Amino acid sequence: MTRSSRWLRAVVCVLLVAVAPACSSSTVGPRMQVAPTHQADKVAQEAQPPATADIRRSAGQYFGVSTFRTPSAEETAAVAAAAGRKPTMLQYFLDWRKEFDPETVREIYHQGAVPMLTWEPGDAPYDASQPWYAPRRITSGDFDAYITRFARSVRDQRWPVVLRFAHEMNGDWYPWGSNVNGNRPGDLAAAWRHVHDVFAREKVDNVIWLWSPNVLRGTTADLAPLYPGDDYVDWVGMDAYGFGEATASEVLDPTYAALRKITSRPVIIAETGAKPGTGKPAWIADLFQWMKAHPQMLGFVWFEHSVAQGGKFDYRFAADPGARAAFRSGIATLPLRPWPAAPQP
Repeated sequence: MTRSSRWLRAVVCVLLVAVAPACSSSTVGPRMQVAPTHQADKVAQEAQPPATADIRRSAGQYFGVSTFRTPSAEETAAVAAAAGRKPTMLQYFLDWRKEFDPETVREIYHQGAVPMLTWEPGDAPYDASQPWYAPRRITSGDFDAYITRFARSVRDQRWPVVLRFAHEMNGDWYPWGSNVNGNRPGDLAAAWRHVHDVFAREKVDNVIWLWSPNVLRGTTADLAPLYPGDDYVDWVGMDAYGFGEATASEVLDPTYAALRKITSRPVIIAETGAKPGTGKPAWIADLFQWMKAHPQMLGFVWFEHSVAQGGKFDYRFAADPGARAAFRSGIATLPLRPWPAAPQP
């Protein structure tokens, strides 16, 4: 039961106190009728989902985070306490063995944030050699029943979702990536367009499509053949981790320039973090300086995971006093999107 449902039931109890000794399942029968109140109408009105255009539109930069158990309210609160700011975007992951869960989306909105769903066409934990998930099989329609079912579930729950499909496609570590499973230039873009077309056929209008390659470091694929086109993409992203570089700028700049050569769509840092070490606080400080120098950026999503929680390194800023101080100081300088990012159900 949602909070609004429990509150509404309490209102009903008050109205019935004159005719019923107590409010319980035994005293509020199915035949009893209670006139609607202005307060009940207000609750119903507040529970309406925001327009997708309002989520897509820039109203300050998103502060996003992915934690081990997103959307754990406890983990979100811990990040907010460490950062001194409440997240306005929460990212979670689903592989293609899982169905869409509307309650996850509603819980994220309940926490005042916008959901970013990373939808991974493979079986986690991932092995790049999963040829049954090759993009050409997606394009050929082999997964249409699942995609259609997923699209309808997203549509029917109505709340907007940032859908980050087949991320880091320019790397070779996922089944949909470049240079694995016989994947050819253009295969991923064709698969993306096919998935998008299925959603369009089902009249899904509450999705923001996010195309998000890895930064160029460590990859060999050209981005242009992987891009499905502006008609199929709302936002573009980049996954950018600090692996010992002195600054975030040297990680971000080459990829940002490459993205700007193929599209003018708004950009978000869809995953970021930095490996532990004495240079981590300085890297974090430079990340926020880079964000300030690029006010057109939509925001960033910090990957707050340890190695045991799926990180290649312990990326958590909250686990290290120096990193936490740099993060807290840096994020205070950004023009953040106000919290809550959207009406809360």
